[in-house]
Amino acid sequence: MIRNLFYLFLLLVAFASCKSPEARKPVQRSSGSFIKESAERNKKIFEKEEARISELMQANPQYEYKASENGFWYFYNIEDTIATKLPEFGDEVTFTFDIKDLNGTTIISETENGLQLYKVDQSNQDLISGIRDGIKLMNVGEQVTFLFPSYKAYGYYGIENKLGTNIPVQSTVTLKSILDPHGN
Repeated sequence: MIRNLFYLFLLLVAFASCKSPEARKPVQRSSGSFIKESAERNKKIFEKEEARISELMQANPQYEYKASENGFWYFYNIEDTIATKLPEFGDEVTFTFDIKDLNGTTIISETENGLQLYKVDQSNQDLISGIRDGIKLMNVGEQVTFLFPSYKAYGYYGIENKLGTNIPVQSTVTLKSILDPHGN
């Protein structure tokens, strides 16, 4: 009898140990409030920057400002209305650019930057996204001044000892050449 109870006990233990593992419940649950607060903060920053850029454009009616699909504004200093070749994926372009705050104070001069060589949409070059997007709107020989909100420029990081965080900038870019690696 004891022997039967022992076998029954072993059978129950074996059966109980075959149970699949259960997922553990999280100790702390996140409500997602940090993400919501961050999104609200970024919206306020963008609205403030957009208002500042709008003020600048209204104060300079001599320029014909255009809004890009990529979230920045620009005007042509030198425009080529005849050329039709815009930089495309894989093209190598050379250009110069400067960075100024919206008051026109130079932060990084064209001389400091030097002549840039950039492979469109394929380079890991340290260019702000606004310039990478803006280059694709230009023909050779054109000079364009771009007004970038901070998220298209140096954003949260700024430029050490030169530009603080979340500051919109303007940049004058001159496209020198486009080299199509396929010879088209």
